[in-house]
Amino acid sequence: MIQRVAAEALGTALLLAIVVGSGIMGQNLAAGNNAVALLANTIATGAGLFTLITVFGPISGAHFNPAVTVAAVIQRSLRVKEAAAFLAAQFVGACAGVFAAHAMFGLPLVQASSHARGTVGECLGEVIATFGLLLTIRLSSRGPLAHVAGAVSLWITAAYWFTSSTSFANPAVTFARSLTDTFAGIAPNHVMAFIASQFLGMALALATARWLAPTEDK
Repeated sequence: MIQRVAAEALGTALLLAIVVGSGIMGQNLAAGNNAVALLANTIATGAGLFTLITVFGPISGAHFNPAVTVAAVIQRSLRVKEAAAFLAAQFVGACAGVFAAHAMFGLPLVQASSHARGTVGECLGEVIATFGLLLTIRLSSRGPLAHVAGAVSLWITAAYWFTSSTSFANPAVTFARSLTDTFAGIAPNHVMAFIASQFLGMALALATARWLAPTEDK
């Protein structure tokens, strides 16, 4: 259990270091072109996520996401006590990853984001991004780990570009990104709306997966 929790913390920390660090690097090199910065952010996140799922999947299942962990509890594939440890590890790891990214680029470790993401459209984007992510995980979970890692990474890569929110799809990631006033940030007062949207997307995905593939729950 200690190794599994450590894998969740370390994997989530590395994921946030990738997300925030690539956002900083992309913005530094893009000369004001936000499309180029987002492309750099997307490529790094998709590639890093595939690697992290492949590496940590055999240890902890590579959740790195409270929505995935809560879904596992609902599906009775993870006990509540284990889930609580996973959730704590994910939030602590996410914050550590943000601080590591700041340290690498010589920025203040703790910041408050001023990046507003408070529109109804962006919240809808989070519902759709998380719905697609959980549906992808649920319907691909019987396949080889490499297939799951590829499907999840490609979904997030696509959702960076087709959702108005740029696909946070993760409550721990959302909270931690409120601590960075960089390209990847989100204003603290918009965090709860994103998280609520993410859990709504999770619930819709579980219901849809149960309807589409009822034998998966037997």
